[in-house]
Amino acid sequence: MGELQRRLAEFAAARHWEPYHTPKNLAMALSVEASELVEIFQWSTPEESARVMADPAAAARVEDEVADVLAYLLQFCEVLGINAQAALAAKIDRNERRFPVPGTGGGTGETDGPTEGRGRTNRHSME
Repeated sequence: MGELQRRLAEFAAARHWEPYHTPKNLAMALSVEASELVEIFQWSTPEESARVMADPAAAARVEDEVADVLAYLLQFCEVLGINAQAALAAKIDRNERRFPVPGTGGGTGETDGPTEGRGRTNRHSME
């Protein structure tokens, strides 16, 4: 991951883009790219979305958008000095404590999913 961050930083530096790579701008660009990934799946059924990688053209679009999302996220982390791998590992640790495997008896009793009480329906979020 560090090598990719270095390459992204060198790419931006060679084009004198650093002044534009502020946390605000990178967060906005990340949101735009994530929306472009979502757009690929807009109006598709769950079954169609599960088969997206079977179509070479659609698969290429998905991979491009995933790359864009990851690139902006890594640049965002670089600018703010965030170790993305360490942040993710810490978040997984917290969620493992908050949401224990059912029947293990551990945790805080939050057994209905990570979005309980927040008015959201995504049960698989890392929030």
